Amino acid sequence: MSVKDEQYMRMALSLARKGLGATSPNPMVGAVLVKGGKIVGKGYHKKAGSHHAEVAAINEAKEEARGATLYVNLEPCFHFGKTPPCADAVIEAGIKRVVVSMLDPNPLVNGRGVEKLKKAGIDVKVGLLEEEAKRVNEVFIISMERKRPFFTLKAAVSLDGKIATKTCDSRWISNEESRKHVNSLRAVTDGIIVGINTVIADNPLLIPKMARPKKIPVRIVLDSKLRIPLACDMVKTSEKYPTWIFTNEDSRVDKETKLKSMGIDVIKVPRDETGRVPLKHVCDELYKRGISSVLIEGGGEINSAFLKEGLIDKVLFFYSPILIGGKGAFNLIGGKGIDFLKDAYRIDIVSLKRFKDDICVEGYVHRNH
Repeated sequence: MSVKDEQYMRMALSLARKGLGATSPNPMVGAVLVKGGKIVGKGYHKKAGSHHAEVAAINEAKEEARGATLYVNLEPCFHFGKTPPCADAVIEAGIKRVVVSMLDPNPLVNGRGVEKLKKAGIDVKVGLLEEEAKRVNEVFIISMERKRPFFTLKAAVSLDGKIATKTCDSRWISNEESRKHVNSLRAVTDGIIVGINTVIADNPLLIPKMARPKKIPVRIVLDSKLRIPLACDMVKTSEKYPTWIFTNEDSRVDKETKLKSMGIDVIKVPRDETGRVPLKHVCDELYKRGISSVLIEGGGEINSAFLKEGLIDKVLFFYSPILIGGKGAFNLIGGKGIDFLKDAYRIDIVSLKRFKDDICVEGYVHRNH
């Protein structure tokens, strides 16, 4: 494939990213139609239920689509969902060549869209900028392959690994610029999860603090005994912002009734052997409810629990140039910890960014752990 092919595919990937925060649980897809060295149509999937990228590009190109080359970052769909199959639209438009970054991990598609195009006599090439395409749709891929949300562990941390002082003071470890970036992340994620201890200690609101956020994530609390204070900000704003509480089946019925009357969705699940809310049940329920991406913004214990269960996909740590110290201060990762370095969780770091004096470390939990 040529340099021009790569240039047009980068354009398709750039278009795909425009759908960030709006397409869930669908993937982000961009498409570019080129004929005689000229772009004749382009489009992207704007939101779940709307035209897919290929159809948007074809609609823009009209008759010029006939004999053109289509660049698309994800294999055209094969199945009927809320919209008809894109593979059929590509064939009907008379497109002669299709360049695809990656196959669709959805088992209803996975290679069948490409196969259908080839059977119709279309020249199909797969794999151009595949790694970049996988990064763009990392949430969709995990959702399809593991049948659970994509979890990102986000934390503001001192240089010595503390997320709060021994008096629970944590406002603010990170600077204003870092917090602004976190708000932009909240506005494109499906859910934010915390444990009940974080709610009691910090009284967080957990919404994007900006004028017009793209979306309001569901606020999710793990609270095995329904200890959540009725006067906390999350409860007081639950009719305005969606709030779900996961609790054990034998938690207080009177408190459950009260919370439900205030607009909170109380989800009862069996207790695990430690008496806590089992994360497997949480994952299953979130997946069933169409939650594809979740920010974990809790304390050391919840961070440790998700890590131990192999549920953290990505980490975003905002390191502030301060030292907190003290045995009683709160660590980024709680729990029992590991005994030997060979058992340490490895992070594949993909970026280091500066937000004034803060350093943001972005990476993926190494899957061979």
